[in-house]
Amino acid sequence: MGSEHDADGHPDPLRRRLLVATSVAGGAAVAATALPFIASLTPSERARALGAPVEADIAKLRDGEMTTVEWRGQPVWILRRTPEMIERLDDIDDQLLDPASVKQQQPPYCQNAARSIKPEIFVAVGLCTHLGCVPTFRPEVAPRDLGKTWSGGYYCPCHGSKFDLAGRVYKHVPAPSNLVIPKHKYLSDTQLLIGKDDSDV
Repeated sequence: MGSEHDADGHPDPLRRRLLVATSVAGGAAVAATALPFIASLTPSERARALGAPVEADIAKLRDGEMTTVEWRGQPVWILRRTPEMIERLDDIDDQLLDPASVKQQQPPYCQNAARSIKPEIFVAVGLCTHLGCVPTFRPEVAPRDLGKTWSGGYYCPCHGSKFDLAGRVYKHVPAPSNLVIPKHKYLSDTQLLIGKDDSDV
């Protein structure tokens, strides 16, 4: 390796500047290489939140109203059904693909006609089971554009899939299964925990 001095033993400023510049560039390269590695060891807020349960306050949710919370980057619907909405669930079994929720799209405690812990509160992941589009909430009965058999629920405008007010899919639509019901439990009468239930340790 060359010296910082010339042939006569005097300091060589040009050589010194070149060595300093090379050292700085090398150090910068090492730092640039190390940064992605260090960053990979520090999980982002989003990564830490991935899969974490989410609390939802339903105290102000009125009859017939729906709210949405985010869990695992997905919309989760919480609907407070009216007595009339709950009553409608018993009248359309013959129009549904899986009225008894035989396919496991829900925890065992939601494998009932209302697909819920409490009949008045419905919780579901708001993504169509066809291609993951977000259906629209259509609580009204028999709108002209959806046919005479429609009794209200969720309609996916992308490809025409329909679900009732318990997230059960209608026959003869692209969606192959009912909406997914996530794990959830009540922390109190007005507080829900989405993403965790009593089966989790």
